[in-house]
Amino acid sequence: QVQLVESGGGLVQPGGSLRLSCAVRISMYSLNAMGWYRQAPGKDRELVAVAISGGGTNYADSVKGRFTVSRDNAKNTVYLQMNSLKPEDTAVYYCVAGVSPVIGGPSAYPYWGQGAQVTVSS
Repeated sequence: QVQLVESGGGLVQPGGSLRLSCAVRISMYSLNAMGWYRQAPGKDRELVAVAISGGGTNYADSVKGRFTVSRDNAKNTVYLQMNSLKPEDTAVYYCVAGVSPVIGGPSAYPYWGQGAQVTVSS
């Protein structure tokens, strides 16, 4: 199985920035869709951003213009750069991956990380 390990979570003030990283144990060339889900307490999981092999990306409306997802295939790592953070961005962020080069629901991403806590607060 593929293992995904998130890092970079923490506490940041509103308007601040944070970058999450996700390292995988197999070549990212085999994972044609990699991205990030998040889940806040009492809320449903939300697909935040996905990077497709070949350069395509998709973002949730709530983060467009503020978050950027990127892949570094040489380092087998996917990133989520989060700028202009808001309190409503507070959640556990999960790195996800799948083999299909398409945007889909949770079933499209069989590989999930353990999650990284992001807290946006003064």
